[in-house]
Amino acid sequence: MRVNTSPSIPVGFYLARAERAPTVGDTVFVCPPDTTAFQLALARGYIGAGPCGGRYEHVFKVILAAKSDVVEIGAEGVRVNGRLLPASAPMDTDAAGRALPALRYGPQTLPPGAVLLMTENPRSFDARYFGPLDASHIDAVVTPLLTWSE
Repeated sequence: MRVNTSPSIPVGFYLARAERAPTVGDTVFVCPPDTTAFQLALARGYIGAGPCGGRYEHVFKVILAAKSDVVEIGAEGVRVNGRLLPASAPMDTDAAGRALPALRYGPQTLPPGAVLLMTENPRSFDARYFGPLDASHIDAVVTPLLTWSE
């Protein structure tokens, strides 16, 4: 069982299933890699400290693209196979007015093992700022048990 307190996905309790292979559309429990983007996220409090490499906490995200999908990240938003995802335009600044990374990616076909992780929350720190990740960072597929709106 996992608890989500982040506004990225509905707050609540989730059942983690490490034995099922994740696919596009799944909500997943991810151990972020130690990259410059996640170092920034930790330093600014977008994510907390935890047991993952680089001292990061796990994050909850949704797989929106995987191998063979064509992904593009630009100023107008994120495109998967040519389709612009709703509310996917990256923010220029965070809630405190600090500049966010201006990632530009693609269009590129995701290689086997790569995933694009996002949420429906337009303020979420997700692939718009850190790009595709290797699926090896996914610890489990999660399904909601009890969630609520704040």
